[in-house]
Amino acid sequence: MRPPEARPSCDSSDTWAPSAMPPLRSGPPYIMAEGIAREPAAVERLVRDARVSGEARAIAELLRPRPAREPSRPGPTSRRSAPMGPDSGGAWPPAVVGCGSSEHAALAAASIWREAWRHAGLPGPGPVARQAFEAAQDPWPGTTIAISHEGGTWATAEALRAARTVGARLGLITAGANSPCASLADVVLCTRELDPSWCHTLGFLAPVVAAASVGAELVGRVIDPLVPRRVVEAGIAVEDDARALGRALATSRTLAVVASGADRAAGREFALKVEEASYVPAAYRDLETLLHGHITALDVGSSVVLILTDRDGREARVRRACQLLAAVGRVGARCGAIVTAGVAEAIPDDLTPAGRIVIPEAPDLPAPAAAAIGSAVPLQLTAYHMALALGTNPDALRREATQYRSAAEALAVELPRAGADGRESGRR
Repeated sequence: MRPPEARPSCDSSDTWAPSAMPPLRSGPPYIMAEGIAREPAAVERLVRDARVSGEARAIAELLRPRPAREPSRPGPTSRRSAPMGPDSGGAWPPAVVGCGSSEHAALAAASIWREAWRHAGLPGPGPVARQAFEAAQDPWPGTTIAISHEGGTWATAEALRAARTVGARLGLITAGANSPCASLADVVLCTRELDPSWCHTLGFLAPVVAAASVGAELVGRVIDPLVPRRVVEAGIAVEDDARALGRALATSRTLAVVASGADRAAGREFALKVEEASYVPAAYRDLETLLHGHITALDVGSSVVLILTDRDGREARVRRACQLLAAVGRVGARCGAIVTAGVAEAIPDDLTPAGRIVIPEAPDLPAPAAAAIGSAVPLQLTAYHMALALGTNPDALRREATQYRSAAEALAVELPRAGADGRESGRR
């Protein structure tokens, strides 16, 4: 039986249990909206805490390549020393793993860290994002950083266990430092922000902001905590446009989300949010990929949303995006967009008849961090207002319905439980 006080927590001595199903509300405002409203203060606090605690620096040190056979030097939040195999060290790029929203956050984190990697002059290609289950089947030595909102995702725990068997150093970004995944990691960065809705908002944005803090440590930068807060507040300020876009998309039979560069993580996350919140089938496609066959599935019942906020390589991305929007418009699909001010000026209004959300540029953040943080709230608000237009409850992943609750039970996997000492103990 679940102890009444059990929960994901940043106190490793607390008893862990996955969060309970959010209470069902008969109408808006839903709990998802409360999570979005918390995000500005949450990201400011996270950046400050990650630096003061030394946890961002510890993850950064874990990422740095080390010569083969060199013993680990754990950071301030170290739990144990992983065995070092003969192939451990700089030959393998660091892997960043996760599932669902955490997988998308891992994709954003890898992009943010590769930018920092280049600026720091570190050798090799830099971190690579991997889906957790696939990483568990083919673990890499070197370093694996996992992202898991509550720290209890089975496939993510499996990826960490598998990486440990090949001598990898292990890190975790999570809101549950007392979790099963945390019991496996050498270093834990606790976001201290538990998402109140199962349609995660903070669960995606918090690890992305944490990754930006780690990237700053890699190159010796300092992020002013007010900078990401203002970027997130700018996203909340465009809610009227998100409402209009969400209502327009609510008439869609299917939705295709298109992005490129550092926006690819946001594109995947938006497709997931639409399906979780409004139950409308949605698929993510890379910008160029959509034009190579997938356009044949689009018609008058389809909508396409372009996310383009990455300022790197912008000229080429905008030029190809305009061609794509014109092409899908000719087959009857309605297009919308989430773009920055500079991109909006270059895309004719008639190419986005479903509407567009225009957010400010964020020049005080590196390009990948600016893209991932800046687009997060607009995509969340759009998905939320799409759900309101369709009359769906975004909070509980449809588990108020018997068949979806039964489906979740069929997928359940037991996880080792973390004891007070942070080690795995027993089964729950």
